[in-house]
Amino acid sequence: MNKKQAKDRIDELRKQTEYYAKRYYDEDNPEISDFEYDMLMVELRNLEKEFPDFINKDSLTQKVGGNVKKGFNQVKHEVPLQSLQDVFSYEELIEFDSRIQKRSQELNKPTNYVVETKIDGLSAALKYVKGELVEGATRGNGLIGEDVTENLKTIRTIPQTINEKIDITVRGEVFISKNDFEKLNEQRALNEEPLFANARNIAAGSLRQLDSEITKNRPLDIYIFNVQKINNNKFQSHIEQLNYLESLGFNVNPVRILCKDINEVIEAIEKIGQDRQNLTFGIDGAVVKVDNLSLREDLGQTAKTPRWAIAYKYPPEKKETIVKDIICQVGRTGALTPMAILEPIVVAGSTITKTTLHNQDFIKEKEIKIGDKVIIQKAGDVIPEIVEVVKEKRTGKEKNFKMPKVCPVCGAPAIREANEAVVRCTGIECPAKLQRNIMHFVSREGMDIEGLGGIIVEQLIERKLINNIADIYTLRLEDIASLKKNGNKFARKFNRGNK
Repeated sequence: MNKKQAKDRIDELRKQTEYYAKRYYDEDNPEISDFEYDMLMVELRNLEKEFPDFINKDSLTQKVGGNVKKGFNQVKHEVPLQSLQDVFSYEELIEFDSRIQKRSQELNKPTNYVVETKIDGLSAALKYVKGELVEGATRGNGLIGEDVTENLKTIRTIPQTINEKIDITVRGEVFISKNDFEKLNEQRALNEEPLFANARNIAAGSLRQLDSEITKNRPLDIYIFNVQKINNNKFQSHIEQLNYLESLGFNVNPVRILCKDINEVIEAIEKIGQDRQNLTFGIDGAVVKVDNLSLREDLGQTAKTPRWAIAYKYPPEKKETIVKDIICQVGRTGALTPMAILEPIVVAGSTITKTTLHNQDFIKEKEIKIGDKVIIQKAGDVIPEIVEVVKEKRTGKEKNFKMPKVCPVCGAPAIREANEAVVRCTGIECPAKLQRNIMHFVSREGMDIEGLGGIIVEQLIERKLINNIADIYTLRLEDIASLKKNGNKFARKFNRGNK
């Protein structure tokens, strides 16, 4: 590649990464996968390294992505909230270690490492004065963030007061657990709303709300992973600081492994990779940090990243399985959504038996047939999706799928209107539409009626105890009690909880 070709490609990559970063950081609505974005950044970083004349301070290789959202007050970080250099191979980790070892030997300072999970969330700084939480801010561009103090105060794992009356600023990652994220998407699927792409972006979008009441109703959590600033710092190592943060009452990153050399670091990364499916929270890598705080100061940082830490990114896990059948689910507006019924397969720690195929256009675009062998991956380690069809393994026995012309639940005609991607049931009294409508009405986003889950609603409809939303308010104690064996206790609890 000559210099002109390199400059053209660098300019193209900068435009692409700026656009995708804006979608990811500022709009909390990613357009491509993390892995695809990472590969663009790797290509850009390598080209800039090969052609240093074209390095530009505005390139995302040189600065932290993200800006302050309109409507928020700005917070200037006393200590910058930097990003991390990503690597994708053990060779790159060994190169990182060589640089650290060279400097540590020159200074005659010991080198241990701490390996932690790289939590897939939104970074935030919490400032305490005399033990009281006074300010909370997002990372923003690393130097200036958004004031989200009131929103952070709604997160139950963030202490309003810590166990010592000290001045301290800590950094953590706000996230949503895998289980809570799946529940959110299940509810959105029932409501025929677009599924959240990944847990990180819904966590970010929830925290960056101008109305803290919206944040309060989202199941946000946080893990603290660093001391940004502290008065009378008495610590010599990072691991000491983490233990101290825990004693203050902070919810500290639970996975932290002390390693004496790079071989133990690689072992720790492999162990985290093997155990990641058992974690309750999503991760997109492992972070390697120098433990010695004095050595950290000597190593320093660039404008974007510390020289004493690095992030190893795991590749997305993909598995092959078979599309056993394609069925349609009926949503609350009558939309028929095709679902692939899969040969059960374990991906990223959970057994996948089905995945949405969105609509007929998606099936046509991917050329999916019943009986096909397909490649499955989990977007953001949570949402299963079909990546591609393994066409070379077709036997000729595969069958094309066509959207039904009648509703699979009530038998009414199902039609696709012009300019719409979905087929809809036209039945006015379709039980599936009624159930979805009621579940939407009683959900947390609706009237927040506790106890009326999917199974209870289905039973009420089957027994003709409710025929519309208004019937919920005419239910008697004995109606609810009849749904369960020894159901009087449940009925009384339901009655008390929803007065």
